Amino acid sequence: MSGDLGSLGADATPDQVVCHVDMDCFYAACERLREPALEGQPLVVGMGYESDEAHGAVATASYEAREFGVESAMAISEALERLPRKVEAARDPELDVEEAGFYRPVDLDFYNEVADEVKAILHDAAEVVREVSIDEAYLDVTDRVRWDEVETFARDLKERIEAEVGVAASVGVAPTMSAAKIASDYDKPDGLVVVEPGEVREFLAPLDVAEIHNVGPVTARQLRDMGIETAGDLAAADPERVRDTFGERGLEVRRYARGEDPREVTPVGEPKSLSRESAFTEATDDSERKREKVRALAADVADRAQREGALYRTIGIKVVTPPYDVNTRAESLPGPVDDPDLLESTALDLLEEFDDDRVRKLGVRVSKLDFAESDQASLAGFEGASGEDSGGADADDPAEDNRADGDAGTDDPVDDSDGRDAPESPDGQRSLRDYE
Repeated sequence: MSGDLGSLGADATPDQVVCHVDMDCFYAACERLREPALEGQPLVVGMGYESDEAHGAVATASYEAREFGVESAMAISEALERLPRKVEAARDPELDVEEAGFYRPVDLDFYNEVADEVKAILHDAAEVVREVSIDEAYLDVTDRVRWDEVETFARDLKERIEAEVGVAASVGVAPTMSAAKIASDYDKPDGLVVVEPGEVREFLAPLDVAEIHNVGPVTARQLRDMGIETAGDLAAADPERVRDTFGERGLEVRRYARGEDPREVTPVGEPKSLSRESAFTEATDDSERKREKVRALAADVADRAQREGALYRTIGIKVVTPPYDVNTRAESLPGPVDDPDLLESTALDLLEEFDDDRVRKLGVRVSKLDFAESDQASLAGFEGASGEDSGGADADDPAEDNRADGDAGTDDPVDDSDGRDAPESPDGQRSLRDYE
């Protein structure tokens, strides 16, 4: 370490281009996909909430609901005092319908379906993706994008997510993970902020110290008690004093405030599924167009599985019909295979059920992945070995697919990964793990 014990020196930041993608009010955005009439309306999504009841807690509040003082983690009963239900306001002459909102219970399965579509786009945009929760991920695009192109790349990524999935994302780009995360929160909602190399410390300096990665409410309060109000104050603070108060974790957050972050974007474990999805410009009932789409998607998925050395035991499709009804079907195989022809034919067989339906989007997925260097299963005996479900849900749990454990760390101890450093994210959305 250099003479300054609080600095990592010139080699503290890898030569990388990092994008942090954070979905805006994701649970509320998913509900609006299902009910377009909710767009622009105050909307509260509650965990443990049921219609006409007052128990549970706010998982997320739309920006419109926040104007009435509704916040994440607030009890539903308190939220209802600030923002009554529309239906109740319509019945009660003492309530103003214009100052009322809509409430919906959490539907994690549906949110994961939508998240899978977003993540498929992210994995197509970057070779290295670190998924840290249902609604955020880091992308390393160093080998794909130069700094003079990165703003266009990020804007195209946002527009693609909006066009193909129907939800908004905020994107931050920086040479470090910690700065990219702060940048994605800087101009929400629907934000795009690029912080180029050499500009990180200047960008961070005026921000409230609570914005620094891994500084939660308790640490922020203690720092303010020391007269450290901004990231710039923390960056310039005496490292000995910081270490005496907070130990090594104090030096770590001071380095983040100085723009020093040695971490590289690395995937969290191996994916549990691989998928590709694509939407039609307009919903179609043309069976051949649908089959052509599935063939192309199956080829893409098979190619990716081969590149990643993945065998698969389950082949599935997703069929989205207007307005946003998600149907999944799957067939399980006796053992893991790498067989593009089988993948295509199985996906087409599953699609036959929807030959006469109008379809707005199709997807192909393989799951139950095996990355071990083992012999793949024999194709003999596949006839009659189907594991297709009968209830419209994939045989695999959709909540498990392609998701990494998010980080919902509290103020102490410091989370050394890249997750949320306080119980509530800057976007105001609670992690569903907080209520488990």
